[in-house]
Amino acid sequence: MIQFPTGKQSDFVAVGRLCIDLNANEINRPMEDTVTFTKYVGGSPANICIGMARLGLNAGFVGKVADDQMGRFIVRYLEQNGISTSGVVTDRTGAVTGLAFTEIKSPTDCSILMYRDNVADLLLEPSEVNEELIAGTRLLLISGTALAQSPSREAVFQALEYARRHGAVIAFDLDYRPYTWKSDEETAVFYNLAAEKCDIIIGTREEFDMMEQFGENPERSDEITASKWFGYKAGIVVIKHGKEGSIAYTKDGNSHRADSFQAKVIKTFGAGDSYAAGFLYGLMQQWSVSDCMRYGSAAAAIVVSSHSCSDAMPTAKQVNDFIAQAEQGTQA
Repeated sequence: MIQFPTGKQSDFVAVGRLCIDLNANEINRPMEDTVTFTKYVGGSPANICIGMARLGLNAGFVGKVADDQMGRFIVRYLEQNGISTSGVVTDRTGAVTGLAFTEIKSPTDCSILMYRDNVADLLLEPSEVNEELIAGTRLLLISGTALAQSPSREAVFQALEYARRHGAVIAFDLDYRPYTWKSDEETAVFYNLAAEKCDIIIGTREEFDMMEQFGENPERSDEITASKWFGYKAGIVVIKHGKEGSIAYTKDGNSHRADSFQAKVIKTFGAGDSYAAGFLYGLMQQWSVSDCMRYGSAAAAIVVSSHSCSDAMPTAKQVNDFIAQAEQGTQA
């Protein structure tokens, strides 16, 4: 369904949030009683980009970091993972790095405490979006958090324009975080404007519900949701239903279902990011949609079984081994 351009310098570029995850070391405790945390690079587009690089693709990032120790840590980590940082600029206005403290009370009871005031990633200017980097990639990924405020919002639309101008496929990871938006109506308007320009849209049922604020789908039908975007540019719409798996709809009228893998879950964070990386990687290998979904589900199971998100993004060998072991367990 998706034809990726050839002859490009890179495979994948993400634009958007770069921040720090501070994951609780004391698992099964409320945050009030948690004393120590481990630092990781965070942000949904960052995690997906790291995931794509770990799977062996040539990846780059467009974003903005603070002129502080955390910003330098983020840039260094991306470079250590083979990700081009030519599109990452440094803020000089005194903005800070966004922080996400995670609470892991149990495998099913996790929450995030976010610090997002005056963060550098939301200050990316349209003039700072690296057209050359986007022109040279096969796939551009945007995520919803970067649409929440100006000038980052306009920078995303500038990136979309460059991608369309130079023939890149565009994927949209909805990544809805309500605390960065002023109203439900504002959220729906800008999410819809961005989604109209995208070839692949990935989100949870709840995230798609957020976009349907204007009464067009009161029954919350997956089929109605997907068909709306096929009237624009989309060729694939993936709707995730947590433990119940995911459904991918394609423009030819077909639908594909994938169940989640069993895993020894430590926390739920990062599942969507690793799923997106695995799914998009499969599409770029020209696999069937069902195989892409299965690969994404396996990558997600690996990440939720780990304490980290970015550090746990698996290699292709790790995903392949996980699937083989799962199949052997089923056969047994």
